[in-house]
Amino acid sequence: MSLCKLGQKNQITIPKKLVEDLHLQAGDVLEIKIEGSTIILLPKKLIPAEQAWFWSKEWQEKEKEADEDIKSGKVSEDFEDADELIKHLRSQIDED
Repeated sequence: MSLCKLGQKNQITIPKKLVEDLHLQAGDVLEIKIEGSTIILLPKKLIPAEQAWFWSKEWQEKEKEADEDIKSGKVSEDFEDADELIKHLRSQIDED
């Protein structure tokens, strides 16, 4: 259990071990929730609006699927140029 003290300006200092364990840095954003008489601090990462698509549930599921395919060796060979790649992609369509 870690303890902290409420300062004069309603500030708290998070113990160093917790900061290290959670990989927090000065300036990080924490969401504050109250559940009954319990205060919960949740680290949050803010992302630019134009990058929000990447962090959508659907996109992250596809990223995970791609990572699993790469780990299991389900990847195509390297291509010398774009024409070879397009030829390969067309051959995959023809197989389906």
